[in-house]
Amino acid sequence: MFKQLTLLTTTVALFTASCQQAPKADKAQVTEPQAVQAEPQGHEYQLDKDASLLTWIGTKPTGEHKGVFKFSAGSVHANDSAVTAGSLEIDMKTLQNLDLVKDSGMKKKLEAELNGPNFFDVEKYPTAKFVITEISSFHAGAQDKEVLLKDATHLVKGNLTLKDSTKNISFPAKIVVSAAEVNAEANFNIDRTQWGITYRADQSLQDKLINSMVNIRLNIKAKR
Repeated sequence: MFKQLTLLTTTVALFTASCQQAPKADKAQVTEPQAVQAEPQGHEYQLDKDASLLTWIGTKPTGEHKGVFKFSAGSVHANDSAVTAGSLEIDMKTLQNLDLVKDSGMKKKLEAELNGPNFFDVEKYPTAKFVITEISSFHAGAQDKEVLLKDATHLVKGNLTLKDSTKNISFPAKIVVSAAEVNAEANFNIDRTQWGITYRADQSLQDKLINSMVNIRLNIKAKR
């Protein structure tokens, strides 16, 4: 009996360990699209496309995949140290997987699937866009126990258009403004099904499941 219980416990532990979840990060709040309240005041900073990157992590019961998107355009307006407005365009055709570089066949297969109609359908929707609708100063206090980015300086709200769907997302970000440049970073999870990307998101699929929560890490640099 003891051996059976030990085997059962070990099996459950291994199964639980294999059921990958999205990395721990701030959970973006998602609502319907909002009117833009952020007015472009102050100096304009143009996105440094070479120094800016969107990193994503998708998970499934058997592991995870990590990759990147590059930006095609973007700008930030700041008045002294206060960011007043901003927008980003994501070049969806730059999707690249990073963890399968040693298996070119699987890498190409995964990238083709993500680029296809079940996911981003990049031929039909080659760009995604994020427009700040509201931005405010933010410092995590004792009451903000769920905020993981403890050195966040701003709460960013913006309309994210992905494929033919637009939703407003809200997340904490660390933004540093100087006379020469703006640097911003954020790390949050969003539910892809909110944008109608529901492929293999049904929990009943078990080992064929692809987690609906996707981790997004933003590293943005813009220069005057």
